[in-house]
Amino acid sequence: MNKDIQHSETILIIDDDTELTSLISQFLTMNGYQVSVEHNGANAITAVTHIQPDLIVLDLMLPGVDGLTICRQLKPNFVNPIIMLTALDDDIDEVTGLEVGADDYLCKPIKPRVLLAHIRAQLRRQSHFQSLSFQDIRQVSNGALTIDIRKRIVRYNENEITLSSAEFDLLWVLSMSAGNIISRDELHKEIFKLEYDGFDRSIDLRISRLRKKLGDDPKEPKIIKTIRNKGYLLAN
Repeated sequence: MNKDIQHSETILIIDDDTELTSLISQFLTMNGYQVSVEHNGANAITAVTHIQPDLIVLDLMLPGVDGLTICRQLKPNFVNPIIMLTALDDDIDEVTGLEVGADDYLCKPIKPRVLLAHIRAQLRRQSHFQSLSFQDIRQVSNGALTIDIRKRIVRYNENEITLSSAEFDLLWVLSMSAGNIISRDELHKEIFKLEYDGFDRSIDLRISRLRKKLGDDPKEPKIIKTIRNKGYLLAN
């Protein structure tokens, strides 16, 4: 193996498609990652606890326990990225997957190179935000909203708010420019380290989820405002 592409990251693939997992596993291994595979959803939590992966690729439809349930069970304690895969091209599944804590969402059939690009983007995002210790705490929205980047804790009116890792990172990026408009394109590049294709709804879905968790009225939001045809603004 070329030492230039070796990585320390471990990827756990949870998918019952043995042909697909073999293909993806070989491809990721060739690109320098350590890869483990679990085919049964009932064993997923045990596998995650044992392996402690840096990223999980999780299929939606699994024998034993489905991917949404696994994601929901993992997220309170698992802070690393989860990329969810599904054979169903359905917006409802995408919304549900993101709501239970998935960081990214891809529809099958998936090309290994596309998955690799998303894995790299998620790991870069994780590394980038973990390195942000120079400015640990932000207070915005008249001081009611407190964001602690080191502990990755969010409080609103003294109440702790549970967020997925991508939701937290999105809120942090907004807080760094509180009072200023940030375009969807800029947010997408900062969060996912990928160019915005004009169709991806991940940012919009996470904004909606953040508003819900913060109790921000989606029709007349006071905390995260939509600036028509321009982007989003976090009230300072």
